[in-house]
Amino acid sequence: MNKSDYKTPEERIGTDEIFDMVFRDSSVKYGLQEFSKDILKRISAFEKEDGRFYIRCLKRDKDIFVYDRNKKMGKPEEVIRQLWLIKLTKEYKYPLDRIEVEKSVHFGREIREKSADIVLYKEDKITPYIVFELKQPNAKKAEEQLKSYLSAEGAEGGVWSNGIEKFILYRPYPKEYITVLSDIPNVNQTWDDLFEEKWTYGDLKDKFDLSFIISRLEEMVLAQAGVNVFEEVFKLIYAKLYDEDQAKDVRTKEEVHFRQYKDPKKTYVIINDELFKGAIDEWQGIFNPLSKIDLTPEQLQICVPFLEKVKFFDSGREELEIIDRAFEHLIAEVSKGQKGQYFTPRNVIKMCVKMLNPKKDEYIIDPACGSGGFLLHTMYWVWDNDLKSVSFSAKQKYANRYLYGIDFDDNMRRISQALMLIAGDGRHNIFKRNALDGRDWIGEQAEEARTQLKPLLARQYEENRKTYRYLNFDLLMTNPPFAGEITDSGLLRQYEFAKKNGKLKQKVERHLLFIERSLDALCPGGRMAIVLPQGIYNNTNMEWLRLWLFEKARILAVVGLEGNTFKLPAPAKGTGTKTSVLFLRKWDEDEKPLEDYPIFMAVSKKSGKDNSGEYVYLNEKGHRIKSEGGIFESHENLRLDDDLDEIADEFVKFAKKEKFMWWR
Repeated sequence: MNKSDYKTPEERIGTDEIFDMVFRDSSVKYGLQEFSKDILKRISAFEKEDGRFYIRCLKRDKDIFVYDRNKKMGKPEEVIRQLWLIKLTKEYKYPLDRIEVEKSVHFGREIREKSADIVLYKEDKITPYIVFELKQPNAKKAEEQLKSYLSAEGAEGGVWSNGIEKFILYRPYPKEYITVLSDIPNVNQTWDDLFEEKWTYGDLKDKFDLSFIISRLEEMVLAQAGVNVFEEVFKLIYAKLYDEDQAKDVRTKEEVHFRQYKDPKKTYVIINDELFKGAIDEWQGIFNPLSKIDLTPEQLQICVPFLEKVKFFDSGREELEIIDRAFEHLIAEVSKGQKGQYFTPRNVIKMCVKMLNPKKDEYIIDPACGSGGFLLHTMYWVWDNDLKSVSFSAKQKYANRYLYGIDFDDNMRRISQALMLIAGDGRHNIFKRNALDGRDWIGEQAEEARTQLKPLLARQYEENRKTYRYLNFDLLMTNPPFAGEITDSGLLRQYEFAKKNGKLKQKVERHLLFIERSLDALCPGGRMAIVLPQGIYNNTNMEWLRLWLFEKARILAVVGLEGNTFKLPAPAKGTGTKTSVLFLRKWDEDEKPLEDYPIFMAVSKKSGKDNSGEYVYLNEKGHRIKSEGGIFESHENLRLDDDLDEIADEFVKFAKKEKFMWWR
């Protein structure tokens, strides 16, 4: 008799304890979304020897080692395998006699031999049907190894899974091409049945890792397709958004059409001609009206399964931030690093929003909006506070009227529009314009932006009606690009900062112009938060700027950000520039600048990221766990390992003590 046979339920170690040991600092406990809660709770272990823990294998019917407490070493991939064995038998209903584990695989005439983690056989129990390659949760790539298993075993299908995400390869015998599917057949289905399956909007899942999906699309198709990766991914996402938007209408019976059909040509016609073209008409200005998906039907056939069962609309706020981080990954080499643009970490944004406490009747602008983080979280803040009990339609009207964004990078503009659309704003006020250059506001291309901003024009003299330099916004929050110096004399002439002793300077740093431009966009009494390099506050040659600011506004606070704040995981490139956030309130027109007043000063010691740029969370036990791009099943017991919310709370106390109007 095995020791496991006489262990009582009380003596066994449950799922949570196993995950705490085996996966340690990873997010697996909260991210194993490949498995239902019913499957997860079926895992239990026991201590067979001193400090050594085992799981009873469902197939082999013997005790399998999973963790050594003394050496702090384990086999997370074994836990993933046991979960898949349970899933195959309980959900897909395959009998155990059609399953083999640790199956030796020979690679032609080569001597090398490996073991497939799981092999599922056809009904004859001889012919390999589906091969499984299972990894620990932080593993990312294994396409080539899985393909080699398919070839060696002659199996029709293969599954790669790390427990958080999976991808499935399918090679219809005797054809040589390999495509991708979003699932495998159950015991009563064939592969062809999967192509005929229909599902509704309610069947879509709202927890997924878009970064993982994009990486697979790049790896399997896009990198070799000779296309613009950003453009093609964005087209697919918008086609998917349009399909979801239509499926939410009960008159369509919620049937989803963004899915893979057996004939690649039919897949292309439906995704491109119906859904993508529908998205172009529905959300004008995102794509050229003549745009099309620039993939072949065969290439699109591989891409669609990665997205077909995910849900963008109605995503929770945590999921929306994960989508946001995927876009960050997507454009890492397209525009961001080269132009000094970096996605502002959402904990920094939340701190700024909380400190400035925007109201339901206040207009806000971000003149370098990037992915729209400041606008998105301002919308959430007002929804949760001033508009908590109103209808969703009323919440949308607020977003439509009061939130504005500008960015000169078209990819960034489209990302912010997509995120606001997914979040539920209904319609955007986000424009592709150069916020620094008044000349960019003249002409037909700027007509839409001028029309939307006209009610907020501050001074009605002729030049301002053309350039829209002076505006009347109540709040401005932004993280302007730091990199580069402006040398265009036509642009520099528009700025006080570009003139010295009556002469025009040859060059001025970009972020300095953003400071002047931002003050011009605020109404008297308006307040602002702007991310700036640390040298603005410390360098002796910046004293002139500090004196200028004291004349223009009351300095409310300066918050120094920890060095890892803007770091990004490889291969993306973040910035190591030391930064701080400056908060101020523009003096009223009849208000005399104060000579002496308290300023709130704080320095963040914990950014929520480690030295590699990965987000770090604390679980309910206070242990640090990395996100590693994964999705957490629940955020209820997790919090980012940072101190920015505490800093915001301390500022609120300070603001109330100083009787700032927006915190009375």
